[in-house]
Amino acid sequence: MTKKTEDVQLSLYNTLTKQKEIFKPIDADNVRMYVCGPTVYDTAHIGNARPVVVFDMLFRLLRHLYGADHVTYVRNITDVDDKINARAAERGISIRELTDETTARYHADMDALGAMRPTIEPRATEHIEDMLKMIGTLIDKGHAYAAEGHVLFAVDSMKNYGELSGRSVDDMIAGARVEVAPYKRNPMDFVLWKPSKEGEPRWPSPWGEGRPGWHIECSAMSEKHLGELFDIHGGGIDLTFPHHENEIAQSCCTHGNDRMANVWMHNGFVQVEGEKMSKSLGNFTTVHDLIDHYPGEAIRLALLTTHYAKPFNWTADGVKEAKKTLDQWYALTADVEASEPDAAVVAALSDDLNTPKAIAELHGLRSKAQGGDKAAAASLKASLQQLIGVLGQDPEEWANWRAASAGDVDDAAIQALVDERLEARNNKDFAKSDELRDKLAEMGVSLKDSKNKETGLFETTWSLDI
Repeated sequence: MTKKTEDVQLSLYNTLTKQKEIFKPIDADNVRMYVCGPTVYDTAHIGNARPVVVFDMLFRLLRHLYGADHVTYVRNITDVDDKINARAAERGISIRELTDETTARYHADMDALGAMRPTIEPRATEHIEDMLKMIGTLIDKGHAYAAEGHVLFAVDSMKNYGELSGRSVDDMIAGARVEVAPYKRNPMDFVLWKPSKEGEPRWPSPWGEGRPGWHIECSAMSEKHLGELFDIHGGGIDLTFPHHENEIAQSCCTHGNDRMANVWMHNGFVQVEGEKMSKSLGNFTTVHDLIDHYPGEAIRLALLTTHYAKPFNWTADGVKEAKKTLDQWYALTADVEASEPDAAVVAALSDDLNTPKAIAELHGLRSKAQGGDKAAAASLKASLQQLIGVLGQDPEEWANWRAASAGDVDDAAIQALVDERLEARNNKDFAKSDELRDKLAEMGVSLKDSKNKETGLFETTWSLDI
């Protein structure tokens, strides 16, 4: 693939500088990006999926602009963590069994969303020696200290700590839940290494057997695979502090640099039907469950309808609308050979991944294609496949998706419920009518009632939303 940067200027919002900047790679022959990956103790939810989809699209755009062989994308697997230890003990299985099982499910779910695998996907447990080396350097340079089997980073040793999140150390102490421990010199000092409890994974170290803290792994793995300074670091907005702030502290103090990555990008939070996602609210929405009800590409497109930096509200109506849009695109381009992505779509995405603008341009191409413009149809298909990451299925398989996913639910079974609900409504049994309506809605069935003028009774037609 040839480079196309001479015609396009990529700009990205940088959380570190608080402004949108023209992207200038350190080395255009090897554009390097690191994104924080999953902690593999449980099934990924829709909030976990958003950064995967967002940075997958950026990966695709960078490959388009600089060439597929000139972009290195690293996304880690955190496979040592307190939550992993607790979940493995709860289930009575080994930590490795849990992390392997959860990683495999994560890959399957993200594959279903059309996400390309990163160039490199390092596991934390395979980089313990790299972490130990970095911790030793931080101690030698006076940025960390050992105490009671722990090693802690001395926050006050870094004068610009807090630059990424834009908060002073005093503000951080006031607004954060900081572990108070007698071995800490400063409440904000964070753990680089800690002793392992009984039954927890452990590795030998100069400070006793133990395991790494959370933050050190990304500093060590990014250096190992991308170098001391690289182009882009991404993740969810919730990682800005403390995780990314602490990554910067570790890496910069280890290497004596003022930056770890030139551009820091963060996607916004995800809500579900206007509420914060929470198990207590019963709206904890996993990707694994969603792909039983909606095609993965529809979930992906729904996630891209809002600009990545803004909060995203996941709704059933939104993913259904995305499915309908994809139905149109698949039907329109089924017999079309893709050409090159449309310049206006590339330009929109090059403006800080402006997906709403890009989707508007795609709808414009669709209108032209519907009018018989074959070049527009070919460009539409290329844009969707190469940049947006959809139209990856066979059109006939896509058209038959509902039949494949519906399982034991068939038209006759739906009609029987519709008839039962209609009878209840005409008999003014509104409680039963509402109960059956809700049941049908859960099955993805939309109802439309009308009144027969001659009989005075209601009649119902139905359709499947997906």
